[in-house]
Amino acid sequence: MGEKRGNLSITSENIFPVIKKWLYSDHDIFVRELISNGCDAITKLKKLEMMGEYESPSDYKAKISVEVSPEDKTLKFTDNGLGMTADEVEEYINQIAFSGATDFLEKYKDKANEDQIIGHFGLGFYSAFMVSDTVDIDTLSYQKDATPVHWECDGGTEFTMKDGDRKEVGTTITLHLNEDCLEFANEYRVREIIEKYCSFMPTEIYLTKKGAPEEYETIDKEDKRDTDVVIEEIHEDAKTEEKENEDGSKETVEVSPAKDKLKIVKRPVPLNDTTPLWAKSPSECTDDEYKEFYRKVFKDYKEPLFWIHLNMDYPFNLKGILYFPKINMEYDTIEGTIKLYNNQVFIADNIKEVIPEFLLLLKGVIDCPDLPLNVSRSALQNDGFVKKIEEYITKKVADKLTGMCKTDKESYEKYWDDISPFIKYGCLRDNKFCDKMNDYILFKDINGEYTTLPELLKKEEENKEEAGEATDENGEKVEAEVVDEDKDIDEPDRMEDEDETDKRKKVFYVTDMNQQSQYVNMFKEQNMNAVILDHNIDTSFITQLEQRNPNYRFLRIDADVTEESVEETSEEDLKETTDSLTEIFKKALGKDNLDVKVQKFKNKEISSMITLSEETRRMQDMMKMYAAPGMDPNMFGMGGETLVLNADNELVQYILNNKDNENVNDFCCQLYDLAMLSNKPLAPEEMTEFIKRSNKIMLLLAK
Repeated sequence: MGEKRGNLSITSENIFPVIKKWLYSDHDIFVRELISNGCDAITKLKKLEMMGEYESPSDYKAKISVEVSPEDKTLKFTDNGLGMTADEVEEYINQIAFSGATDFLEKYKDKANEDQIIGHFGLGFYSAFMVSDTVDIDTLSYQKDATPVHWECDGGTEFTMKDGDRKEVGTTITLHLNEDCLEFANEYRVREIIEKYCSFMPTEIYLTKKGAPEEYETIDKEDKRDTDVVIEEIHEDAKTEEKENEDGSKETVEVSPAKDKLKIVKRPVPLNDTTPLWAKSPSECTDDEYKEFYRKVFKDYKEPLFWIHLNMDYPFNLKGILYFPKINMEYDTIEGTIKLYNNQVFIADNIKEVIPEFLLLLKGVIDCPDLPLNVSRSALQNDGFVKKIEEYITKKVADKLTGMCKTDKESYEKYWDDISPFIKYGCLRDNKFCDKMNDYILFKDINGEYTTLPELLKKEEENKEEAGEATDENGEKVEAEVVDEDKDIDEPDRMEDEDETDKRKKVFYVTDMNQQSQYVNMFKEQNMNAVILDHNIDTSFITQLEQRNPNYRFLRIDADVTEESVEETSEEDLKETTDSLTEIFKKALGKDNLDVKVQKFKNKEISSMITLSEETRRMQDMMKMYAAPGMDPNMFGMGGETLVLNADNELVQYILNNKDNENVNDFCCQLYDLAMLSNKPLAPEEMTEFIKRSNKIMLLLAK
């Protein structure tokens, strides 16, 4: 073939400025594209051989070689795939994107900062021009008596093509790097890119540096391979040491036998793993392999809690491994990584079209050859198929978790504190996931035990039945009066439209075991239970649970004083006491709107408590959550709280009977602050006053 010159088949403006402009922010992608093309060429050659249309040499080993040359400012990609004839170069290289080039440019020429245009439209090769002044191709087709071809282009629309001198079947692409991109002639930079995009490509990838001094290694003689280049034969004498026997005599013993070794040219080591763990059957993988793969891919040396191996062939092909790392922290600080692959080619991290948002808290890999990638390999066409993939992944995660709860409850409980933020976040973000997990969400109670919501409610029913059995003064069994547990004794004037809420079963919860310890102790004294909900996510989570499960409602442990904690008395019996104490405390605290309630607690040591209705507190929590930047959080004060005083407590009785005492005001303020401390931290000025007052009271005791 004589030298041929011509123009690339583009009837619109030059494609290369478009490529460079669009891919500027991710210009290392060309490495992935050129290596991927090489893998495709090798795969096609293997298929031709299987079909009997080609016979490879006996010593053939599929591989891709990448060579950097800082001196020449070049980067070479060589594969031993099927190569190209002159006609194929004409078709695949000179006619950019085949006949669709004009339509393609017309459609995308005015767009900027959009998805990359490399991918399924025959444009992968042209990513090389992002970093090159000139690109050369040297290729030899597998076809019998094929003529090698040399092609070059300087980044314009003109090319030169002529007979080449390549001797082996395959293709070499040489990039003559421009001055702005000489970083890609650096061995370590290229290694980094290959490890990022090509760590699991199906063909071995080797990286060399032109002119680098030869490296050597020493092997046992029996380990020699036919491909090894021997530099020197080495004989190592046996190693001995002197040993003392029990009788005191000494003898020389051999600790290492004589060995014949070989000094050889260091064997090349591929940068990638051609058979990643996710490509294997789960039955073929050990726990150690899963853990090692996790450490290697995510550089996380803390062991994952457990993992899910995805392996699906129908109705689409999807494989992968999802790891549950330790995420025992506030959910909004968690950052996971799900790596998406297409035929073992890395596409991107955390593509939300495929991976449900809540799963982005995990770490893992997903490989789906059937992904409907668009012109860019980093973006997906938005169709129903992608939605099915997302739903499948969600289902597999839910099945793993519910199955563990059913068959290995002990492990499930052990992991719960770490995985609960993930599961709760998933329930908030995905209704189908929430439907599957609803009865398998664990709640840790104040006794340190784990229970599901159905189990918790069942226990409460059993406790009610036990409490319903009573005896009269002669010890005879009688039916006790059934108390309506849901009657809100703090809100006797509840509006009629809240009656439906009153019928719900109550689930009490604690947000801070230390701060709310007084309430916790009261519950334990009455053999009552409450669950611990101490994550930021829990406020939103329990609201959603109530909406999806209308038979119960959540109440924080300080939202009410339960009937089990107080003696049965009528309001009339305590009316006079209530009126007197209300007047005393309002005056002492300077709070004319203070709501005071007096009851007789079974535990006489408790003097005062603060209650705040669940609805009011949740509203205040929500306002704090959505407060504008710079807004003072203290503006969302408690407000609406009720001060509950124990009529049988000695200190309360003292205040009631000595209201004119000079220290009564301090006692009232102290009781109020102590009660408030069980609900929330005091404001700075309130805490200062509390400490000052505490010192004053201790000084009175000292006198």
